[in-house]
Amino acid sequence: MSTSDRPKDGKKSSAAKTTGKKPAPAPRAGAKPPSSSAGARSGPPARRAPAGAPVRRPRGPREDYPTVQAFVAIGANLGDAEAAVKAAMAAIGALQRTQVTARSSLYRSEPVDAEGPDFINAVVAVRTGLDAEQFLVALQRLETLAGRERPFPNAPRTLDLDLLMHGNSVIDTPALTLPHPRMRERAFVLKPLAEIAPDKVPRAALARVTGQVVKRIV
Repeated sequence: MSTSDRPKDGKKSSAAKTTGKKPAPAPRAGAKPPSSSAGARSGPPARRAPAGAPVRRPRGPREDYPTVQAFVAIGANLGDAEAAVKAAMAAIGALQRTQVTARSSLYRSEPVDAEGPDFINAVVAVRTGLDAEQFLVALQRLETLAGRERPFPNAPRTLDLDLLMHGNSVIDTPALTLPHPRMRERAFVLKPLAEIAPDKVPRAALARVTGQVVKRIV
């Protein structure tokens, strides 16, 4: 540069100044601009449940209802009677608003006022929110599901369910009598009942049925 081209004040032209920094590269076509909301996440990402893990659902309100204690005599003498009695115990416990609270051992007895091979018998205690008539209908439904038929009075049976007591109910109708009118005449009822509820069986009642052969098997 000649002296005639220099500015009179001796300073270099601003066009000749350099910053020492490289110019920023131009954005590529179609590239997304950087997000201006860095740190928008408020926390760590949500964890996913592992495959096959049970799904937790909110619990509904607890169903509360009044219950009474009841006792049911179970018997069978057709087919696999022992399996039928055990299945009946489970089925009774699965009834609506009903829970089995005690189960007797299984007993073998000769038919009384009935025909066919020996019976397998037991008694269960339950707490139920069903009234006596509702409970009876439920028990009869279980008998039907087990193949119970009534071709003639006292016929052999795949399953026999007798409602012995239902709380303090005293009922005498064509469909239901409570307490069961013949329970104190039958050793195959009194012995298993005395096993799980001795306070419900007077000693005098047990003494009167000592002549009936009932053998505990399980």
